[in-house]
Amino acid sequence: MMAAKLDYHWHLRKVMADRGMFSTTDLLPPLKERGITLSTSQVYRLVVERPERLSLKILMALLDILDCTMDDLIEPIATAGAAKKPKKAATGGTSVSEGVGELRPRRARINGVDR
Repeated sequence: MMAAKLDYHWHLRKVMADRGMFSTTDLLPPLKERGITLSTSQVYRLVVERPERLSLKILMALLDILDCTMDDLIEPIATAGAAKKPKKAATGGTSVSEGVGELRPRRARINGVDR
């Protein structure tokens, strides 16, 4: 079975507009208050473009500033032709480690000898 290719929509501009923030520079002071200093061009790219990489510190600051959740900012989508996985319920009582066994790293072997 081929793994589904995932993609996402980035809704930062819409979430900002919903909160009356229409200029990308509106984010500069609240980010600075949270210890994050970005240039105006970095903030512009963050708002206007879809980020490929985003630090968790910046993401957490955006969630705090905009009083929103990750679901408001990031909408996962399956690319065309990919099967969409059903969402799992957040409250299922399942352990985080369930189904992780095959994903655990294997012990390194040096010269064919287990250590």
